[in-house]
Amino acid sequence: MPAKPVIKKAPLKKAPAKKAAPAPAPEPAPEPAPAEAPPAEAPPAEAAPAEAAPAEVAPAEAAPAAEEAPAADAAPPAESAPPAEAAPADAAAAPPPPTEPAPPEAVAPAAKEPAAVVAPEASAEAAAAPEAPAPPAAGKGKAPAKGKGKAPAAAKTKAPAKGKAPAKAVAPAAEEPAAVAAPEAPAEAADAAAAAAPAAQPPAEDAAAPAAPEAPADGKTSAAAAAPPAEEPKAPTPPPPEPEVPTSEPLNVSVEDVNDTSVTIKWRPPEKIGSGLDGYVVEYCKDQTTDWIVANAEPTPANRLVIKDMATGDLLHIRVVTVNPGGRSAPGALAEPVIVREVVDRPKIHLPRVLKSRLVKKVGEKVNLVIPFSGKPKPVVSWTKDGQALDPKTMNIRNSDKDSILFIRQVERSHSGKYEMSVKVDSFEDKAAIILQIVELPGPPTSIKLADTWGFNVALEWTPPQDSGNTEITGYTVQKADKKTGDWFTVLEHFHRLNGTVSDLVMGNTYSFRVFAENKVGRGEEAAVTKETAQILKQGIHYQPVDYKEHDFTEAPKFTTPLSDRAATVGYTTKLLCAVRGYPKPKVEWMKNSMIIGEDPKYRMINSQGICTLEIRKPSCFDGGVYTCRAKNSIGEAAVACKLEVKQVVNPAAEKKE
Repeated sequence: MPAKPVIKKAPLKKAPAKKAAPAPAPEPAPEPAPAEAPPAEAPPAEAAPAEAAPAEVAPAEAAPAAEEAPAADAAPPAESAPPAEAAPADAAAAPPPPTEPAPPEAVAPAAKEPAAVVAPEASAEAAAAPEAPAPPAAGKGKAPAKGKGKAPAAAKTKAPAKGKAPAKAVAPAAEEPAAVAAPEAPAEAADAAAAAAPAAQPPAEDAAAPAAPEAPADGKTSAAAAAPPAEEPKAPTPPPPEPEVPTSEPLNVSVEDVNDTSVTIKWRPPEKIGSGLDGYVVEYCKDQTTDWIVANAEPTPANRLVIKDMATGDLLHIRVVTVNPGGRSAPGALAEPVIVREVVDRPKIHLPRVLKSRLVKKVGEKVNLVIPFSGKPKPVVSWTKDGQALDPKTMNIRNSDKDSILFIRQVERSHSGKYEMSVKVDSFEDKAAIILQIVELPGPPTSIKLADTWGFNVALEWTPPQDSGNTEITGYTVQKADKKTGDWFTVLEHFHRLNGTVSDLVMGNTYSFRVFAENKVGRGEEAAVTKETAQILKQGIHYQPVDYKEHDFTEAPKFTTPLSDRAATVGYTTKLLCAVRGYPKPKVEWMKNSMIIGEDPKYRMINSQGICTLEIRKPSCFDGGVYTCRAKNSIGEAAVACKLEVKQVVNPAAEKKE
């Protein structure tokens, strides 16, 4: 028995429809309506109430008439067509006769204005089925489109828009819902809608599709519900867990404090941490037993622990292990057992300030190191050199209650190294390190060569010495020697580079060179000497003196300072001065009143550096006159003259007596 049809009901706008022209008889191939036909307009209709009488279902005999394609110009406008109700999916008992498909230009009217279509050959039970209210289609009047492939598709109708060509008819698809029943409306409106809706018959295979066995109450079927559920993606397989790895052993396990009843130890974290670190477990064992006792019930995260309630005088072996998910690590134990007793004064080394830095000594010097310390009871003192015990044959150690002395009579290069002094009282220990460096003169440079020779210059290159004297090289000394004499002379001193240039060499000589290395001790005793000699050649060097014209210095005598007229007093010596120049040196003569002054002792003539002086001793009134100085040489002569006046002093008293 077919399922009961579900009729959808939606609020409709009630409007009087115009009488449509009678539908033409169906033809095997209906022709499309002419494009010129304007759509029939209908005035707006009042909305029908939701509680209106149930829509009448057209009888099965009326189905062919509903399927007839009306004229395109009889369709009402899209806004005036009421929404149609869906006919039950199982109402189609027999498919309609196949007809030729509509031309491709014909398109079904829009779903906004579905016409009332009744499925063909509907049974009486389908017509009598109760109506199911259809949800409003948001004012657009679309019929539901669910229930794909469950029932033969009904014809879609679409009113053509105003001023456009008639609607195109398209064959309904298989996804269309069941046939739509005509809503409640006057017979005239139903006839007009039936006449306006173009008939589009579904294909035979769509009409023969069986109806859905079950339909929801609202007449909708879900395509998603009909599809089989998609398989959920499987989660990726997690990688296998990593194996748990224990840590390495704790480091630097040592005693921090000890008294009569407890021992405090400390340590450092392990170098490698495997699968985490849950804590540390401290265990102790009394001497001459093999039973290890756990000092802490639960692992401690700290790096320090106090082992309490010990008996005074016990000798304990102590070790520390780490715990994590991988298990216990290897134990880190004390190097020596601990005696449970009170220490009055812990050991302490008082290292002098001069020994806190590197101590440098020359080979052959004496070393005497006095290092004081404290501790009670008397500490045990020990010395090591580079981790090894000292050799008593080359060095002496003397220990007292307060200090320790390291004595070396003559140090050698082999005594260089790191000396460590240890002072120990029971499990407490103090250490001090001393670095001793023994230095000496460096060796010679490894090699030396002549790099280039040009003109009066020679370029040298050398390499550092193989033996630096146990200290850094501070410079080099370069010397040269002439092959003729063989004497060495220093040309570069405290030179820091490994190459240099020697200049100002004598042309025609042959030279050898050597280089010494220097350090803080001094200059090395041996030097590296060049195997080849540098010869300063004379070729291409010629000295040519400059030709110049010798200057002629000859000049006729010329007085640069002439004689001046003077007045002298009788009895007072006076001098006449002038200056003359000339080359060759001119001969100077003095004249009085054009008479040459001879060897008169009253006159003294002096000529020094061109300054001519005539001294007149105690002149009288007769010594006045014109004096002339004349100078002459092979080039010429010159003369200057002056007037000398000698005055007599008058005594007024003598004149009165007369």
